[in-house]
Amino acid sequence: MSRALANLQTELEAAGISFSKVQLRNAELEIASAGDPTAPLVVLLHGFPESYLGWRHQIVPLAAAGFRVVAPNQRGYAGSSKPPHVRDYRLDHLAGDVADLIHQQGRSQAIVVGHDWGAAVAWYLAATIPAVVAKLAILNVPHPLVMRKVLRTSLRQFFKSWYMLVFQLPWLPELMARRHQFAPLRKALTESSRAGTFTDAELAAYAELWSIPGAYTTMLHWYRAAFRYGQETAMPPRITPATLMLWGCRDQFLAREMAQPSIDCCDQGTLHFFEEATHWIQHEEPHRVNELLLEFFRR
Repeated sequence: MSRALANLQTELEAAGISFSKVQLRNAELEIASAGDPTAPLVVLLHGFPESYLGWRHQIVPLAAAGFRVVAPNQRGYAGSSKPPHVRDYRLDHLAGDVADLIHQQGRSQAIVVGHDWGAAVAWYLAATIPAVVAKLAILNVPHPLVMRKVLRTSLRQFFKSWYMLVFQLPWLPELMARRHQFAPLRKALTESSRAGTFTDAELAAYAELWSIPGAYTTMLHWYRAAFRYGQETAMPPRITPATLMLWGCRDQFLAREMAQPSIDCCDQGTLHFFEEATHWIQHEEPHRVNELLLEFFRR
């Protein structure tokens, strides 16, 4: 483990976060957890190209407010299971891991919070296995059916999503990203976020996680599976659990026009815009994000 990653995990452990692995039916996942094991469960799902470290500003405050908080490294990421086939990263498999994690924690349901790809998984879980989702919170990702429709009809969004097409190529995206210790990926994070959002130490920690053998390829398999395979269970358009959506309006990857149609798919939906935030909203506005999450959890 690099000094940057070790220092960051030591800092988080000192704040009350524990790190462990859990065995599920079809995957072994690393998890970061905090809070009373008997308290209401909150599951935090990270996106690309992050890890459970992407929730470092949320885990302790949410636990301190009276919740059991569990943030997994999802399959394909860091030290979690890395099935070799692209089809192993379809949304039904990813959502199945989350449902299994909830049950592994001894619960029948949880509050599920997702950002980026983690939000896509959360949307799909809430639509297809709503019984396990007590409440749903989404950060900066549209409902998958809204995303699919807009990609077909909006040139503006198509060009925002150009990198998804590049990721479909074999081996070349991995080769490009690994140059100079993942400098292109680190640059993508810093240039798409507000200044100072990601520190050099945090980026160094991420680079070590991306460098784990096979990890970056399996991270990209999420994008490849989305283009190549459907899901075994078709996604219903309506979301029945109560839903909160938080959206940073300066997102370079996803147009804000997709936010309202997404919340319109929810039977009980609330939408908050952050006019000055980017795609990395939980990093840039942690205090306000945490306030809105806790207000929503307690309703």
